[in-house]
Amino acid sequence: MSKTISGFSKLSKSEKIDWLVNAYFDKQEDTKIILKQYWNSNDKLQQLHDEFIENTITNYYLPLGVAPNFLINDKLYTIPMAIEESSVVAAASKAAKFWLDRGGFKTSVISTTKIGQVHFIYKGDHARLKEYFNTVKSKLLEAVKPLSKNMEKRGGGILDIELRDKTAAIPNYFQLHVSFETADAMGANFINSCLEQFAKTFKSEALNFEGFTTEEANIEIIMSILSNYVPNCLVRAEVSCKVEELTENKSIPADVFAKKFIQAVKIAEIEPFRAVTHNKGIMNGIDAVVLATGNDFRAVEAGVHAYASRSGSYSSLSHAKIEDGIFTFWMEIPLALGTVGGLTNLHPLVKLSLEMLDKPNAKELMQIVAVAGLAQNFGALRSLTTTGIQEGHMKMHLMNILNQLEANPEEKTAIVNHFKTHTVSHSAAVEALEKLRQ
Repeated sequence: MSKTISGFSKLSKSEKIDWLVNAYFDKQEDTKIILKQYWNSNDKLQQLHDEFIENTITNYYLPLGVAPNFLINDKLYTIPMAIEESSVVAAASKAAKFWLDRGGFKTSVISTTKIGQVHFIYKGDHARLKEYFNTVKSKLLEAVKPLSKNMEKRGGGILDIELRDKTAAIPNYFQLHVSFETADAMGANFINSCLEQFAKTFKSEALNFEGFTTEEANIEIIMSILSNYVPNCLVRAEVSCKVEELTENKSIPADVFAKKFIQAVKIAEIEPFRAVTHNKGIMNGIDAVVLATGNDFRAVEAGVHAYASRSGSYSSLSHAKIEDGIFTFWMEIPLALGTVGGLTNLHPLVKLSLEMLDKPNAKELMQIVAVAGLAQNFGALRSLTTTGIQEGHMKMHLMNILNQLEANPEEKTAIVNHFKTHTVSHSAAVEALEKLRQ
């Protein structure tokens, strides 16, 4: 059967599946069973999921776990985390418990400004364009009042519009660079709607501006779109304690551990190959909470990694120091999040996750998410600088290996007990299971 098809989106879900299994799979009935066993038995709930995206064929499950004992600004949280990777929730929980007895996490929102841009081509005198912009700016703001009035009621809106000259990089290229406050919404739809109206007004008003020549008046709009780079939508999270309180591991003195930990952070600050993995560990915590709360983890990832490169070289997001006998570990990261709109009002598990977090507003969620990332980073660095990363990770991964090998419950119990005193690896697990079965 041909693997191209016309009108696929118009087919029913069952028809889509029929085409798919006929085109790509040998065991067609088995494939259908796998796809359909993930459908929800509640038809209304399944329809809700079907309508989140296009061409839905089934639901794709990720585990939703929780990490308790997070003390953030003297308030206790249990944090929901949706993730597939072994040991992430365990590491976050362990870090939360460690800092629970040392004052917990301290957080603050530094700023919440988001950015959108209208990109356009203008061929003419730069001074006349600036004159036109100064004339039309008030009309741009007036044109979006129907779009911005509800946002303004919630404390948000348009903060400023700037004309930016980018002709040094691309001939005749300029921007309308717009800053927004979107309150408890992530705000993508609001920002993009405003930008498209700005573009329309900016282009049409230019045709009537007496200062332009005919060529200058024909401004070419290239695109209007928000930016996921939000260096002014920042949150800070930190932990601190006396150096002597820093370790639970009796095999390494607290001061030695503190210095080694700080050295590990400094390496990530100057070595991009290390920094990428270091920051990936931070994002293990961040993405898991962003997903659980129905936010856009791809946008968060893009913005965070751009921020990590803002100096011109990719670097660590987190930092550590010792001053006057106090160890401090912190990071400042950009997080554009929302607690209203999108899936936050639709997905039942997202609503439960937000309720679990005591229905935070956007600023509170920024702080919670940042803490999850910092906790994850602390847990990873503590393992790396003491026992090594694999000891804890592979023990958590052991169950995945045993499931791959189709071990039964009795075999799982025996193998888990075996590896309490042995090093876990895939080959070692296979060998131990084969020996047990003999």
